[in-house]
Amino acid sequence: MRAAHRLQACICLLLAGNTVWYLAQGPWTKGLDSLAWFILLMLFTLETLNPLRLKKMHARGVVHMLRFGAAAAIVASAWGYAQNSEWLDTINVALWILVVALLECELRYPHAVAHRRQLFTGSAIVLYTAIAALIPCWALRGEWFDAYDAALWLIAFALIEMDALKLAR
Repeated sequence: MRAAHRLQACICLLLAGNTVWYLAQGPWTKGLDSLAWFILLMLFTLETLNPLRLKKMHARGVVHMLRFGAAAAIVASAWGYAQNSEWLDTINVALWILVVALLECELRYPHAVAHRRQLFTGSAIVLYTAIAALIPCWALRGEWFDAYDAALWLIAFALIEMDALKLAR
């Protein structure tokens, strides 16, 4: 197992623990949000680690359907954040939705991405930088667990992004 994959596995375990925490202790928006993102993370990881095997199993359609369901739950939690005037969480979810749209393009259209590599790489850098800028905001508000959780998500999806861009070569 590559070092990056070991790191990814450790981060996924930590995020699984965070998800359980939010489901048990947080408001419904945080619990739903964390669970949906965790499912999405696992599905993207599955697709980027072994895309050929997934294609042979004819499971890609099921993965896409499950991702759509997770995305719907994320939109519901974003709506809940906006309704509760939790603007930091609302902005965070909006940025992450753009990251997912980027990843979907990278996984579904690798040849197009290969021709526009600079555009996709630049877009990823801008989005991940914007998300990283939110981490100190949580810390300054004294929401340390949220800052820690956001940092883990950032690392987890950056690793997937790197795998996705490798597939587009």
